Amino acid sequence: MCEYINDAIIQEDFSMEKYIFDEGNGLWYELQGDYYIPCLTVLDQDESPIGIWGQRHLRYIKTERKALYTELLTCGRLNTYLVDINEQATEQMLLLTKQMAECEGVTEQLKAQEQMLWVQRMNSIRDRAIEIVNHELIYA
Repeated sequence: MCEYINDAIIQEDFSMEKYIFDEGNGLWYELQGDYYIPCLTVLDQDESPIGIWGQRHLRYIKTERKALYTELLTCGRLNTYLVDINEQATEQMLLLTKQMAECEGVTEQLKAQEQMLWVQRMNSIRDRAIEIVNHELIYA
């Protein structure tokens, strides 16, 4: 606010505090320019790499299960959750592939004798195992 005294402008000092605390919501605010911005921080998360299964599930929950995605993200558990899903899916994929190969007689002996037949059968087994993992874990 300015006042005129003897043709001179005298400005009053309205300095604002750099940080303030709001007891109503329990948040600290920092002065930036003319506005107070809440001092918010993101909790530290586990930075383990997320594999292909975790990335697929992430895409799914971002688009189809937004409430779950938001909850995991704000709680700081998203990365841990995705790493866990990735590990479960990988283990299930390996187990299913092994079990199906045994049931269908796809062995190392077949691989040595008829390579193309072995490749065809293993591709079929892998594709079916992927569909099962997608249905039971990734897009569930």
